[in-house]
Amino acid sequence: MTGESRFELGEEAIFLEPIRTTGKRFYLTVLLLALVILWAAIAYLYQYHRGLGITGLARPIFWGVYITNFVFFIGISHAGTLISAILRLAKAEWRRSITRSAEVITVLVLFFGVGNILIDLGRPDRMLNIIKYSQFRSPLLWDVSSITIYLTASSIYLFLPLIPDIAILRDNAGKWNRFYRILALGWQGTERQHRLLEKAIAFMAILVIPVAISVHTVVSFVFAMTIQPMWHSAIFGPYFVAGAIFSGIAALIVAMNVIRKAYHLEGYLRPVHFNNLGILLLVMTLLWFYFTFAEYITVFYGGEPLHMIILYSKFTGRFAPYFWGMFLFCFVIPLPILSIRRWRTPTGTLIASISVIIGMWLERFVIVVPTLTNPRLPNEAVLYSPTWVEWSILAGSLSF
Repeated sequence: MTGESRFELGEEAIFLEPIRTTGKRFYLTVLLLALVILWAAIAYLYQYHRGLGITGLARPIFWGVYITNFVFFIGISHAGTLISAILRLAKAEWRRSITRSAEVITVLVLFFGVGNILIDLGRPDRMLNIIKYSQFRSPLLWDVSSITIYLTASSIYLFLPLIPDIAILRDNAGKWNRFYRILALGWQGTERQHRLLEKAIAFMAILVIPVAISVHTVVSFVFAMTIQPMWHSAIFGPYFVAGAIFSGIAALIVAMNVIRKAYHLEGYLRPVHFNNLGILLLVMTLLWFYFTFAEYITVFYGGEPLHMIILYSKFTGRFAPYFWGMFLFCFVIPLPILSIRRWRTPTGTLIASISVIIGMWLERFVIVVPTLTNPRLPNEAVLYSPTWVEWSILAGSLSF
């Protein structure tokens, strides 16, 4: 049955079909992803027992792939709440088919970001020290606080629109009926309930926008509040937020393509949705280029020796492949695809989005690592090469 003909069955039938029927491809995909996650778990247990010495991290490089993952995943989480809330408040009717995917991405990916922080600590129990010995002057405390508030607000914002759908499951779930009855909160679909629910969703939409912006601004403070070369920059706040929205839109487009293909939702996730998201991604591509250009041209004209060492290590040194790869994937590839109307198809936007996701991970890596490999003390410069443990945990995070 094609996507268009399935769409004629009604939204409720389409909503329930993936839950009621699962094919061989579903179980095969789950098995393959589970194997990758299992391998990542083995790698983490190996690291936990042997210590961080088996990674590429060493003095003075205390942050590497794990912190890159943290910044990257926290950025992708903006795909949900921030984009969904802005489109909802703008009353963009075309958003209705995409908001659920966006909101789910936010909640799930936030856990991946926080998980990489715990992995980077080596001893996860040390995380409690941030609370036990909290210092208001520390950006790390702000980070923990803002992410906790963001996760709570995003979870509520995701749950509220789910209530009517949970009520449908309650009425069709069989043995799971009791579980869904609790989550449905007595939903009967009355006019009063709809009115109250819309008010609650509108309130949360207004609330989560400043919270989401503050999260990645505070993440940038972890770098910008230091005096490290090419970190101590006033532009990092808006630069990080723009990059987060950029990668978030790309992740949303990839997720929508997968859902559309896997569940045959061509009649629900139509080309117009991908065209509109492609336009948003194009705007963020140009904005990302503007911030990147402003950041690097300022450092170049400043000409401070410590900054120039790191700048040249990115342009022509050992980090040049990462830097120019970032520029290729974030700008050169997506710009022509997204600029031409007939290329802003589901397939075209998928190619551009995958390119952006790769490029944004490279961008986070280029921000984090080069500064640490060129410390202020002479004769302290070292090389950083991630080990199989770090790459395995990255693969597991993506598979999850």
